[in-house]
Amino acid sequence: MLAKAGTDKSRLLQATIWLASMDDFAEMNAVWDAWVDPENAPARATGESALATSEHKVEIIIVAALND
Repeated sequence: MLAKAGTDKSRLLQATIWLASMDDFAEMNAVWDAWVDPENAPARATGESALATSEHKVEIIIVAALND
């Protein structure tokens, strides 16, 4: 999705992550840390919320700058 928008994960500015349960925070955080560009980690907030369906475990909202 980032590529379709003309950007990539090195250009992330902000991420808001909603979890169905904060019990999943450590697992989500490990996956996030492995994925995110460590040289350009965005500001991030994580919280718990009822998601779109009970099948969803995580929803992520990303703000990224366009590539030059």
